Amino acid sequence: MTESQPRRTHPILWVPTLYFAEGLPYFVVALIAGLMYKSRGVSNEQIAWYTGLLGWMWVVKPLWSPFLEAFRSKKLIVITFQFLGGISLGLVALVLPMSSYFAYSLVALALVSVASATHDIAADGLYIASLSSKEQAAYAGWQGGFYNVARVFSLGGIVILAGFLEARLGVSQAWMIVFFGLALILILLSLYHSWALPGGPAGNAGASASFSGVWNTLLDVIVTFFQKPRIWLMIVFIILFRAGEGQVVTIGPLFLRDTRAVGGLGLTTEQVGAVYGGLASFAFVGGSILGGYFTSWLGLRRALFFLIIAMNLPNLAYVYLSSALPTQTVLIATALTVEMFGYGFGFVGLILFMMQEVAPGRYQTAHYSLATGIMQLGFVLFKMASGSIQGALGYQRFFIWVLIAAIPALILSRVIPLHGSESNAAQPSPQPAEA
Repeated sequence: MTESQPRRTHPILWVPTLYFAEGLPYFVVALIAGLMYKSRGVSNEQIAWYTGLLGWMWVVKPLWSPFLEAFRSKKLIVITFQFLGGISLGLVALVLPMSSYFAYSLVALALVSVASATHDIAADGLYIASLSSKEQAAYAGWQGGFYNVARVFSLGGIVILAGFLEARLGVSQAWMIVFFGLALILILLSLYHSWALPGGPAGNAGASASFSGVWNTLLDVIVTFFQKPRIWLMIVFIILFRAGEGQVVTIGPLFLRDTRAVGGLGLTTEQVGAVYGGLASFAFVGGSILGGYFTSWLGLRRALFFLIIAMNLPNLAYVYLSSALPTQTVLIATALTVEMFGYGFGFVGLILFMMQEVAPGRYQTAHYSLATGIMQLGFVLFKMASGSIQGALGYQRFFIWVLIAAIPALILSRVIPLHGSESNAAQPSPQPAEA
């Protein structure tokens, strides 16, 4: 087989597994690590702060994404960073029995974050370069769907397994097994993808792009991004859009685990996996799909206000749970299912806003990437602050504060000018940007 005719495998053999591999390490860092630290007795403030710091890798990844274009093979980058991500997850498992496990595990998780963020860039690039526009549209559902399968697998299967093992082997050994298992999954996926992934088009950007040329292009991308009309207003809106979500996604699972003596629900790790990873996760996916259709029908200009309400108003479920402190698992799961449905339904508004209002122009893909980095910045900033806020307010008042934190974005949605949305209300795949 010549270089000009790379081997091509059917997209169904690699698109689902590629985006499962993209989502898994992200959700491990963003969600699973916090529950692991909670089981080890780490405070909410430390969990929120340090796992928030790890999220910065996805904030800044657009800054090094153009340099990956100087390499000939996106496939090689994908495989390499899947493998390195697996090795890094294995390092997390190895350090958990140590007395200084917290610091060492954070270093290992930082390596996971770097590998995952770099893998995301190459994976998306390979998807775009290997598939025609028609194929990209056809497999968008598989792409977003299996990214969310990673979420269900993480919050459901992995957390349930961890809880099962905690009750029988102890916390440290249970999470060692979990992280060794996660490492094995990513390593096996990298081996499978060495066969399944397409080679990509021959003569990739590396044939003609120098690092100096890429640097000049990157500078032009950044300069033209900040020259867009109303860009600072749009940046503020993007950051504030996730004000409530960034806090509740971080503190919500910790609230479920915390003891009733401090205002939590006192669930076991296994129970948290059951309530989050069951119907609630599927409600998130269903909400994402319906939110896309709703926006396509109404247009982003008219839909945006209602999408923000849909994303934040269901956080009343946490206000109820923190006030009533119910003991029935079914009732707790039902409340969280409503919250997750609203989260998925409303989140598509931000994705479409970035696609239609921020990205258009000469560097559409690069500017969308920058917008997603700013979106992740909003998530990270509120995530890092959430532990201190919750510690100062207590759970019940914290969840009321989460509702209040959504008001600025709601107000901005009524005054920010929207120009591109009415003629281009396409439905996105239900894939949460980084997260």
